[in-house]
Amino acid sequence: MIKIPPYLKKGDLIGITCSSSKMEQYAAEYAAGVIESWGFRVHLGITVGTSFHNFSAPDELRQEELQDMLDDPEIKAIIFGRGGYGMICILDKLNFSRFRKHPKWLCGYSDITALHAHVHQRYGIASIHSLMCSGITAATHENIYVESLREVLTGKRGRHHCSPHAMNRNGKAKGQLVGGNLSLLANISGSASQIDTKGKILVLEDVGEYRYNIDRMMYNLKRAGWLNKLAGLVVGSFTEERDTDTPFGQTEYEIIRNIVKEYDYPVVFDFPVGHQEQNFALKLGIPHELKADNDRVLLKELK
Repeated sequence: MIKIPPYLKKGDLIGITCSSSKMEQYAAEYAAGVIESWGFRVHLGITVGTSFHNFSAPDELRQEELQDMLDDPEIKAIIFGRGGYGMICILDKLNFSRFRKHPKWLCGYSDITALHAHVHQRYGIASIHSLMCSGITAATHENIYVESLREVLTGKRGRHHCSPHAMNRNGKAKGQLVGGNLSLLANISGSASQIDTKGKILVLEDVGEYRYNIDRMMYNLKRAGWLNKLAGLVVGSFTEERDTDTPFGQTEYEIIRNIVKEYDYPVVFDFPVGHQEQNFALKLGIPHELKADNDRVLLKELK
């Protein structure tokens, strides 16, 4: 049974931390101002605006701050500053005992995928795959994707649709929504954080990967049993694609289509989620229904 953290109301406190790569102070402060305009209070962590090589801070400090925010009863949600790299370095050192008793919403994507998968598989707690503070800018703060984060935090059921893609395999599916960044999912494969995907709807997206590596990671998921008993597959954006001097010969979508062609569940491509402005907030762990036909694709939350 999935545990759903309490939805937020006006005046609730949201923590912002950079548990992975560094983020500029001014960018985080701008995002915090937008979040405050929604009626929430914001606590900016000390890892915001600092740097330690590619990270926001050393492992120990990033871990300590995230632990404090997980444990703090006043903080009702955590929105991560940005992704990058670093969550996997501290994940096994976190203590989730208080979080399990008093869960709160964890919001982010990309490198935060590892945390989403861990709390889903180990503790059965829902979380939010969404843009982070880095995605809340002067150019985006009023768009539907930023607004979708506010909506899910306050309890609105997600209902998102997009145009059909030529590679889609039409059909209907129901199941808990899981997944996120392909690179992170492949990285946690075989670990204590690997998701049991049987009967679930899996979301995949990625950025900046060589096409041969997309192929390799998809075979990793297939061999590890991620793909064979899915209810459905939602493929988001694969941006900033890269290829070798000798072309791989398939696009990212063609790679995925060919690897899952033997299965019969619905598969949809180019859903608005991933490393792009078009990135709807999605509640992971919550049952969803996926419908795909020749007219449109619909992904809606069931409860």
